[in-house]
Amino acid sequence: MAFDAYFLKAVLDELRAVAIGSRVEKIHQPGRDTVLLLLKCQEGRQKLLLCANPAAPRLHLTAENPENPQEPPMFCMLLRKHLSGARLSAITQPPMERLAKLTFDCIDELGDPVQKHLVAELMGRTCNIYLLGQDGRIIDCLRRIGIDEKIKRPALPGLFYTAPEGLEKHDPTQMDAQCYVNLLQTPGADLLADRLMDSLGGLSPLVCREAALFALGDGQGRLENADIFQTAEKLHLFFSTHLTTPAPYYVPDKEHLPKQYAFCPIHQYGTCLKEESFGALLDRCYALRDRREAMRQKGQAVRKTVSNLLSRTQKKMVIQQQELQETYQRERLRQLGDIVTANLHRIQKGQTVLLAEDFYDENMAEIEIPLSVTLSPQQNAAKFYKDYGRMKNAEKELTAQLEKGVQEAKYLQSVLEELERADTDAELEEIRQELQDGGYLRPDSGRKRMKIKKLPPLKFESTDGYTIYVGRNNRQNEELTHKFAKKDDLWLHAQKVHGSHVIICCENTTPPDNTITQAAQLAAYYAETKGGQNIPVDVTNVKQVKKPPNAKPGMVIYHTYRTVIVNPYKDIVVDTLNAE
Repeated sequence: MAFDAYFLKAVLDELRAVAIGSRVEKIHQPGRDTVLLLLKCQEGRQKLLLCANPAAPRLHLTAENPENPQEPPMFCMLLRKHLSGARLSAITQPPMERLAKLTFDCIDELGDPVQKHLVAELMGRTCNIYLLGQDGRIIDCLRRIGIDEKIKRPALPGLFYTAPEGLEKHDPTQMDAQCYVNLLQTPGADLLADRLMDSLGGLSPLVCREAALFALGDGQGRLENADIFQTAEKLHLFFSTHLTTPAPYYVPDKEHLPKQYAFCPIHQYGTCLKEESFGALLDRCYALRDRREAMRQKGQAVRKTVSNLLSRTQKKMVIQQQELQETYQRERLRQLGDIVTANLHRIQKGQTVLLAEDFYDENMAEIEIPLSVTLSPQQNAAKFYKDYGRMKNAEKELTAQLEKGVQEAKYLQSVLEELERADTDAELEEIRQELQDGGYLRPDSGRKRMKIKKLPPLKFESTDGYTIYVGRNNRQNEELTHKFAKKDDLWLHAQKVHGSHVIICCENTTPPDNTITQAAQLAAYYAETKGGQNIPVDVTNVKQVKKPPNAKPGMVIYHTYRTVIVNPYKDIVVDTLNAE
């Protein structure tokens, strides 16, 4: 990714065009590193996102509506106190720095006009968001940094804010063709992209490689055989064009999400697409990724608990399987009891081993049978019969326990699969409540139980006009199949894997094959087989689907069905079905 200083400059130009003079209506902090300002602009409302996540720092206008925590963090409350109702009067950026300073006109506690500043430092591990007073002192910041000899820039309330040290590099916006000639004639790296990276400030490696590709026809081109003056002219043309009129470009991945983006065309990866705005590009790049990461973090404790339970269940099943194998040898215990009974007259008090002929062996071989000195001969024989009976009962019990363990493991694996697919806090809370009701999680008395509106199943419409429902989790699968669906509706499920129940509402008609194929694509997509191809999906009527006695939520059995083979590509699902 290339969120460099000049990409930020283009984003800020886009922001200035619509947000200067806007008023701050609301402030949210949906994530630990993310602040969202709702701005009332002349042409409507806009949402400004500031993210200080070191893995994905950025600032841009967004169309997303991230979920907010029930109780806003302290930094969010502080921003609301100081910036609610303030007007955004200026947006500045130091040359070649990934730093944006937003100036707000505010009213203090005495009713006097003051200016306060929101500074977003978007520089890797040192990412931070500062709220500064009119005098430049830090009111507070997202990440506080204590005073230490090794710390050059402490960040604590009450200290004066110190800007990062400037770069001792050339500013490409201030360079002409002769400047590039001088740069290329100065000793340095052999590769043009490395030379640009070492000499020019504010540019990402991606853009430097793209400039080298434009100038030399190779992103890894060497300077030793290059025409210095021709290369300098091309570099000047490249940077003067794209730094003056930047545009949002990206390289799509298999899911059509940006795997690389920049403020200039990206030809080094082949296919390159252009987005309508920088904010839309960053939304396309990070929105889904942020949701997945947020849900991963929120569900981490639940996932760890379920994973531990699954691991414990699987280890227990291994031990039970070994014990079951031992019970298959119980017939020998009965035979030894018979041999001891037949030789009671030969056993002396205190004898520890009986030497006797094995009449169950064709060769009548002599064997040694261990005896207990604390038991009488009759009791020794009875012990073999008793152990035989115990093993016989153990086989029945272990077989039942193993079957129960298999079902338990399947259920826990299905919960883990649901956690991977959960996209909202409400879905995660439904899974958590399902586990609490099943006794897998203890109700957290220290945490307020989230009041959630009952989630409906996912709803789609096929190209033939048939409504298709997809369950989000085990409990919803059960309600969808056994309570909501009609007996003649079609039920679909990816074969022999964990996944969602899918219902085609038939309304006393027979759905065409095209609708069944689209529903099967959904069943394959919302299952463990999401990333595979040629996935078998079972199709049957709802009346054929039964829930076994005492089964876990979502577990069903069916015998009469047919199977279709589909590919669960997301783009096929999205293009052919319209999600509601």
